[in-house]
Amino acid sequence: MTDEHLDRMVRDADPYRPDVIRRLDGAAQNLLEEIMSVPILDRVAEPPGNRFRARRGLMSVLAGASVAAAILAGVFTVSILNADQPEGRQTSPATGITSDAARTYSAMELKAAEQNPRLLIDQPGWKATTVYGFAEKAGTIRFSKGGRELEMNWYPAEGYEDRYKDRLQVSNPEPVEVDGWQGDLFRYAADDFAVMLRPRDGSFVELRTGGGWTRSEFDRVLGHVVQVDARTWLAALPAEIVTPGRVAEEAAKVLADVPLPPGFDTAALTDLGTNDAYQFGAGVTSRVGCGWIAEWLRAKKAGDDAALQRAADALRSSHNWKVLHEMNDEGDWPEVFWETADKVAAGNPPPTYGQALGC
Repeated sequence: MTDEHLDRMVRDADPYRPDVIRRLDGAAQNLLEEIMSVPILDRVAEPPGNRFRARRGLMSVLAGASVAAAILAGVFTVSILNADQPEGRQTSPATGITSDAARTYSAMELKAAEQNPRLLIDQPGWKATTVYGFAEKAGTIRFSKGGRELEMNWYPAEGYEDRYKDRLQVSNPEPVEVDGWQGDLFRYAADDFAVMLRPRDGSFVELRTGGGWTRSEFDRVLGHVVQVDARTWLAALPAEIVTPGRVAEEAAKVLADVPLPPGFDTAALTDLGTNDAYQFGAGVTSRVGCGWIAEWLRAKKAGDDAALQRAADALRSSHNWKVLHEMNDEGDWPEVFWETADKVAAGNPPPTYGQALGC
């Protein structure tokens, strides 16, 4: 593959291009209007796998970019009033949301949960199929049921006015309320809606439909969106979701057969926040790959042939890393990682390696 080919892969996977706006994942989709004119390296950082996590059957053009956003493993189910709850699971009489009453949470986990709006859909059958961004000032949860999706993105409150003005270019606002939280509904199309909730506690939330809705269906679901406390929100997450308190355990699994670059700090992985399994794997391998590329560049400049060879061997070994093979059916992050790693190991680091791997 030529440098031009790899550059084109990264460019084609860039979610800020107008011709892929309808296929974007996560908060990046709704950031498009604000950042179109900003150089790519100055844009708001996304999780490294978010732009690659497109399922191949839907978004085959996204062959290479930063990180993905559609999980199959981390299924976050919010269900109501089930009389046959497994032992240790309880249903809140206030919300009907099923949770794991036996779990305890670290101060780090509670703090991370408290810093996001903690919205759930209190209705049977909805599953959160994407989770990321809880360590940042912006984040995303996407819920799916049947062929419909409802994505919840949150941002710092200071960005509300500019985004609201932009949405006025979409349609006239219609007042709505979500669990006592005032907001405005905008119509992108007859079956495509967005709701902007007004700033509260330092952030605001935008809810966006996907998959074809009617207004009456949307209104009904909005009536079941609830804000819960940190413990309830955390208890609703299944074991597959990696919270800060589980980072060390899950990182050890991801890194079991992965050579680590000099100075790699596994403790620093806690700042990845709360993520689904795919997103966590992409975040961890992004840091490993970037570390080895930095070491390769250092060794090349210093004329350290032994270190250069170690770095090249480590990057080539990524083709054998279990985590990347486990992720490969869900999205294109592994393919982009391997293409980039092979280029560097062959002595031709592409100019776009930092963008591709999220370095």
